[in-house]
Amino acid sequence: MFASVRIVFLLLLVAAAAPSTARIAPPDLAPQRVAIQEAFRAAERGPLSVQDRAKIADHPLRGWVEAYALRRRITAAQASEVRAVLAAQAGTAAAEWLREAWLAELVRRQDWPGFLDDLPAGAAGDAATPELRCAHLAARHATGRTDAQWIADGRSLWLTAATLPATCDTPFKALAALGHIDDELRWQRIVLAAEAGQTGLMRFVAGQLSGADAALAKDYADFVDAPHARAANWPANPRSARVAAAGLAKLAKRSPDDAEAQLAVLAPKLGMDEAQRGKVLYEVALWTVASYLPKSQQRLAAVPATAYDERLHEWRAREAMNRRDDAGAIQAIEAMPAAQREDPRWRYFEARLRERLGQIDAAKALFAQAAATATFHGFLAADRLGQPYTLCPLEPSPDPALRQRVAARPELARAIELYALDRIGMAIREWAALLKTLSPAERYVAIGFAQDAGWHDRAVFTIGTGADDLRHYTLRFPLHHDATLRREARKNDLDPAWIAAQTRAESAWMPRARSHADARGLMQLLPSTAQRTARRLGLPWSGAASLYDPDTNLKLGIAHLRHELDAHGGIAYRAIAAYNAGPAPVARWLRDRPAFDPDFWIETVTYRETREYVARVLAFSVIYDWRLDGRAVPVSERMAGRTLPPESPRRRGFACPLSVSASTP
Repeated sequence: MFASVRIVFLLLLVAAAAPSTARIAPPDLAPQRVAIQEAFRAAERGPLSVQDRAKIADHPLRGWVEAYALRRRITAAQASEVRAVLAAQAGTAAAEWLREAWLAELVRRQDWPGFLDDLPAGAAGDAATPELRCAHLAARHATGRTDAQWIADGRSLWLTAATLPATCDTPFKALAALGHIDDELRWQRIVLAAEAGQTGLMRFVAGQLSGADAALAKDYADFVDAPHARAANWPANPRSARVAAAGLAKLAKRSPDDAEAQLAVLAPKLGMDEAQRGKVLYEVALWTVASYLPKSQQRLAAVPATAYDERLHEWRAREAMNRRDDAGAIQAIEAMPAAQREDPRWRYFEARLRERLGQIDAAKALFAQAAATATFHGFLAADRLGQPYTLCPLEPSPDPALRQRVAARPELARAIELYALDRIGMAIREWAALLKTLSPAERYVAIGFAQDAGWHDRAVFTIGTGADDLRHYTLRFPLHHDATLRREARKNDLDPAWIAAQTRAESAWMPRARSHADARGLMQLLPSTAQRTARRLGLPWSGAASLYDPDTNLKLGIAHLRHELDAHGGIAYRAIAAYNAGPAPVARWLRDRPAFDPDFWIETVTYRETREYVARVLAFSVIYDWRLDGRAVPVSERMAGRTLPPESPRRRGFACPLSVSASTP
């Protein structure tokens, strides 16, 4: 009935290490790296010489160097030389990268015939960027191709809620002159812009109306920016009602009380229907309950059932949990759509709530359903039942022919070498082009090759979301810098699996990762935090750039994690939350819910990012326990900060039921 995951894993490791596959790898381009680096530098200095090209004549990255050289001087490039490179590199990622810049340059030059000649068929469809669609519209207008399709495309593009490039102005004026953009179409766009909060666009289009219509449209824009009492005198029609709903929904995010009060006045005056009132009441309830403010329960109840979505259903359940209303929380879960209610998260919490109400048999059945999944809540459910954790791993195919076929793909070698050269944007484009042509089995093998080259995040971002994709745990949960990790874990008395999980959640093991907030490296440390940690430990501080060194980052990151754990009384889930959100929000959540069980505390955290982060790190810890020791510290123990030696009988084993759930962390 159950297969031992550890035995299966060992067998897979043996298979993966077989001599028939060990020698298979993409071509190693490192010996030619100096030459290609010099070629890129030459491209930065100016046009490539004959000698420059000769030095890399047979190099797989020659196309990228040529594309790079032309892009850097695209405004002075001759059409003939660009088209020669596009033809020579046809079908490659480098050619498409160059083509994007070239098409933009042709638009700048207003070379509309050239633009149409070089634009691939179908490239300017509805899925294209607004820039490309506007350019295509303008090019056809400039070359006299103003047929019925041009008119239809222009009207469709006009009805966009966002500001469009200036390239659209001339064809739009032509369409208006022909009567194909009239006041009705202008009003439609104004309302769309209102619902998107684009008040600048509303005012721009209002300028194309006249008299009272222009004044009303500008008043609509003023209302969306800051709702005012004049709205009570607007015409009572569907257009006014839609704009009022948009403005009040936006207001509700700043002041639910004001939005609720104004809705009571405007809804009857403007004839707002249930959907429009529901849109406002939804935001009023959401922004009230997201901070558990007074009136949360009443405002949730006021939202029409037709306006509820999964997000609000979740908040209704959390709000009841926050009040310790177990029966109310069950009622909220029961009101969820079937697919949402069957999610392991809500199966688990329904079980916990029924357990607290003494409905033991019902709780056990729900725990069993959740425990069949390899998720945070599935692991918690298994703890409640005292059973092994569900884990059904898959490994990339060891088939030598398949591996050789993938290793021989030129796109793979180019992507890996571009990554090694730290030309990440180019590498990602090459990788994306490769994935479009691979089967799932080939994709797993390619990801394995990328990881062998140190490109660890390919499994995180490109492995796929299907059930089989997510079961490739060794790909999705890489483990590197093992000696440093274990050494610093021992020094700080921390669990290596937890540190590995935190690193995976922070950076996907990418040493040069950098966030928008300037957090850097494997454990995503802010330079200020790292500097304080170094001073506290009496370690030398070499500046922010040193955080890209894996050993330095792990040393300081693990010490900082230890500091957070100590600051939170040794309680791991609080330390994990503080690592993500900072100490102030955690102190507030502890003040508001001081005696909550850890699982309920995590679920009722107000920040979605932190809720998901804590659950993710704890679930990842189980996977890294599997990788490191084959048995896991129970999640319920780890949450409290308790660890167990690898040989402890209290550790959880792993098993794979015959029926495998698609859910996975």
